[in-house]
Amino acid sequence: MFSSFIPPRQVTIGGAAEFVGTTPRAIRHYHQIGLVSEPERGSDDRRRYGYDEMIQLLWIRRMAEAGIALDDIRDAFAGSADSADSGGGDGDGDDVARILERLEESLVVRQADLERQRMAVQRMRAQGSRLGLLSDVVSDRLADLPDGALRQDDLDALLVTERIFGELGASVQASRFMALATHPDLRDECDRVDAAEEALDDTVAVDDPRVAEVAAKRAAFEAKLNGVIESSGLAQADNDRFDAWEESHPAPVGGATRGSTSLVEAVQMMPYDFSPARWRSMELAQELANELY
Repeated sequence: MFSSFIPPRQVTIGGAAEFVGTTPRAIRHYHQIGLVSEPERGSDDRRRYGYDEMIQLLWIRRMAEAGIALDDIRDAFAGSADSADSGGGDGDGDDVARILERLEESLVVRQADLERQRMAVQRMRAQGSRLGLLSDVVSDRLADLPDGALRQDDLDALLVTERIFGELGASVQASRFMALATHPDLRDECDRVDAAEEALDDTVAVDDPRVAEVAAKRAAFEAKLNGVIESSGLAQADNDRFDAWEESHPAPVGGATRGSTSLVEAVQMMPYDFSPARWRSMELAQELANELY
């Protein structure tokens, strides 16, 4: 009976894969990238795996399950071989320890990223819109608005503002949409001014009288909207937010930047399909606003 339990001296790639818990395709990939040396082949030209190869495959499987990249595993095995050739100590253990240290650092970063993703998903589920994808500072300010009060265009504008000016800039812009959402008359007037600006297409000359007329409407509307923001306390809240932000976020040396892109560059990178007449009207509206303030 004992003879029936004698294990084979070698196994095929299919048997090796089944025992290790992987696939023949994965083992062939190990050979291709130099992670495992090609074993000898039998008379049938099929690979044969012995004890040493199986041990190596088992360790590879265990290290891969721990999240160690195949390139790092290969480097660890190479370091082990070099240490053995030079008569050194446990080079393999040292290499694995360094790899695991790097892995733990990367996992900490991934964990933080996953936590941010989880919070974003929770906000989206709770708020039922893309608002949850904006920063906490912005989404929290707007979370109490009635359902449907914010339009997709509002969220689009906030997204662009966050990208260019950061979450603080978008938080201030949120005051505008809060005022519009809670004052239907202002929202209607805003729609009329927007429509008038959109009518200034490429068929309208820059010196067309309508350009100045629309600019005057925009300036008057913005003054009215700013008055509502002031009287509702939203402006003071914005000022307090700015003060708190400046205390906790000192200005960077060399001016404001957004990642590796300067603020001016970021503004110029966002395309807007506005006609020259519309741009001119917006410039005139800003000039009128400067006169009022």
